[in-house]
Amino acid sequence: MIKSLEISPPTHHLRREAITKPWPRIKESVQNKTSEVFLVLKSLFVRVLALFALSVTVATSAFPQTSFSFLQKGFKSVSISQQGRVRAPELTGDRGWLNTDKPLSLQALRGKIVLLDFWTYGCINCIHIIPDLKKLEAKYPNNLVVIGVHSAKFENEKETDNIRRIILRYEIEHPVVNDADFAIWRSYAVSAWPTQILIDPAGYVVGAVSGEGNYAIIDRAIGEIVAEFRKRGELNEQPLRLALERARTGDLPLAFPGKVLADAKQNRLFIADSNHNRIVVTKLDGALIETIGTGTAGRADGAYSQAAFNRPQGMALDADQNTLYVADTENHLIRAVNLRERTVRTVAGTGEQGRAQGGASPAIDVPLNSPWDVQLVKGELFIAMAGSHQIWYFNPLTRVINLFAGSGREARMDGTLAESAFAQPSGLTTDGRSLYVADSESNIIRRIKFSNEDGEVETLAGGDLFDFGDVDGKGDDVRLQHPLGVAFREGKLFIADTYNHKIKTLDLQTGAVEAFVGNGKPGQADGVQPNFYEPGGLSVANNLLYVADTNNHAVRVIELRTKQTSTLKITGLRPPQRANSPTGAEANMAAGADEIKLPAQRIQASGDATLTINVTLPVGYHLNASAPHRYKVTLERGAEHLALSGANAQTISASRSDLQLPLLVPLRALRAGAGELRAQVTLYYCREDNTGTCQIKTLVWRVPVEVVTEKNAAREIKLQGEIKL
Repeated sequence: MIKSLEISPPTHHLRREAITKPWPRIKESVQNKTSEVFLVLKSLFVRVLALFALSVTVATSAFPQTSFSFLQKGFKSVSISQQGRVRAPELTGDRGWLNTDKPLSLQALRGKIVLLDFWTYGCINCIHIIPDLKKLEAKYPNNLVVIGVHSAKFENEKETDNIRRIILRYEIEHPVVNDADFAIWRSYAVSAWPTQILIDPAGYVVGAVSGEGNYAIIDRAIGEIVAEFRKRGELNEQPLRLALERARTGDLPLAFPGKVLADAKQNRLFIADSNHNRIVVTKLDGALIETIGTGTAGRADGAYSQAAFNRPQGMALDADQNTLYVADTENHLIRAVNLRERTVRTVAGTGEQGRAQGGASPAIDVPLNSPWDVQLVKGELFIAMAGSHQIWYFNPLTRVINLFAGSGREARMDGTLAESAFAQPSGLTTDGRSLYVADSESNIIRRIKFSNEDGEVETLAGGDLFDFGDVDGKGDDVRLQHPLGVAFREGKLFIADTYNHKIKTLDLQTGAVEAFVGNGKPGQADGVQPNFYEPGGLSVANNLLYVADTNNHAVRVIELRTKQTSTLKITGLRPPQRANSPTGAEANMAAGADEIKLPAQRIQASGDATLTINVTLPVGYHLNASAPHRYKVTLERGAEHLALSGANAQTISASRSDLQLPLLVPLRALRAGAGELRAQVTLYYCREDNTGTCQIKTLVWRVPVEVVTEKNAAREIKLQGEIKL
């Protein structure tokens, strides 16, 4: 244990509910997941190194600002101690590693600077610092090793495969260890999410900071460590080889869709294709209409083909103005899509993450903080500002934005608009008289009444920050697990109980919450007993409930009377072309390919022949019917003896979701001689029960071919491959 970091928090910052839980000294408090900032400093300018532990309390600051000057305005020193150097404990007691093919040890990383990032993936503040970590990794590619220590708050977050999907969703490219049992957390005496602990190349703790906004401090410390240990000749500057999770997965037509919006009058469905950074528009039956955005992360305005988003989430439709409003979450913007002119423009936000607590201002001048959902009510656009734990509103006519409800404290607190508190509000809906909120980190459903002149916030169902589970009932007896979406219909709310993998209902007259569909286990089974995998967004049209089934990369459709559930087939949709790849498909096909070399194959000259390609999948797996399977056959040599497609072609390729095995490719044997074929197939395959992550595999065959005049020679070349787990 690092004694110098064992600082118990003041009891008024520890939620009562957390005391009986297994998490040691976890704080869920004001603004940024924690009001505690731990700063441990090591001087790198003197020969005798000493460790200083400084615990400071930030009274009301949304973003703790710390620096090497020990104390700044707004900080209060609680305790200061001085000890000798502290050896960083080893990373043991884990449930598995990701983004690496083997567990990492601090001993093996001697000579590297190590930054431990303690996080949990439902925490918005933990997500906020991912860009900071990426900047540090880019700045110190050969000196710094970032290790994400995932110490889960929710039960659902403890599963390694769920963490794997978050790694893919947020494009995390550093090693992550599953610390589900809090073994590493305890060994470092961590007490808040997010916390970063810096370790020098000799294996000693340099310091620790908690909360957001600490990039400058960490950057400065790393720079000083690099200079000092390079001077000593004790810095390992060889790049660390990793085995990234993304190398084992392929792109799909939809990637982690966050929200959906159904428009019954115009027979269209808007889908926030979040990880493809675009909005997909289809008919309600799935026929593709168009896509909005390039698919590359950015914030450019302009025509559909030029505009860019960054992981968009919630949407709201102003039918009269033919305008779609989009919560452009990671750009911290609100965008307006003119559906008539087919253009996108920014109407709120600066593109920077905001720290302000509200106040009427021109919307375009106000930095926002991870807007997650939007809802139009009588001309006002309400915004679930997940990052600041508040509800805001925007007037499209005056173009003014203002705070509507929430003090900014991360808590469950009912009352007036000003005194109320939310915890990462992520879903909005309305019946015209009230605004309903999925308050995800508090695991509750809230109602904000418009009838009262001063407004009133009340909790309809659920527990609190650390009171979560899967229990139906009424009021405070209900237990949800990180609900992200709500939709209103005929006196009921439909709830996306995200981490329970269920859709539930809340009767607004009786207050009763009941499971509607889903058995609580992740999966993609259709029918009257369906499975879901972290559903995030809901929308109702024509007695159908549309569900953004985020981790299944799909939209599900539920018939409300019968509960019959199906997966929406989006005809014609393909993943966006990636700018950093010459063809996109080619890059995926080449990654991690298994090459199979065969002896010469003989076929009869002067006639048609067939190249038959077959691949055996692992037992219990099937081809993904929505994925763009690809194949390419190339005549490497011998064009005077052999041709493809019966038209003297030298290359044939295709990408199709309905690919069937075996694959038959027509050949034409011309005259006797020798040639060589190269066949390449990329397949996307999933478990039969549709749980777990779908995989991608590329197989390549090189086949010498002899075209002969013998009458008994074959007219078929057979290529057989096998995918092994």
